[in-house]
Amino acid sequence: MPQHKSAKKRMRTNARKRAYNRMNKSRMKTAIKDLRDTQDKTVAEEKYKDVTTILDRLATKGIIHKNTAANRKSKLAKFVQTLG
Repeated sequence: MPQHKSAKKRMRTNARKRAYNRMNKSRMKTAIKDLRDTQDKTVAEEKYKDVTTILDRLATKGIIHKNTAANRKSKLAKFVQTLG
């Protein structure tokens, strides 16, 4: 357990950030799974827009790396294009 006042504050801050990051990563994963389960191309294109927005926002805030976001967007775009 922390002994100093600053260490206690750091623990509180880390707990808040960890909860925020977990919430956002979970939201991202759920949106990606929802997109992958879609069979209709028009619905998938709408969901793809939402997923790319989420990925870009997380990359901007540093929750995921920008290249990770780019790779996921690329793979999902390829998936949407294969739908018929």
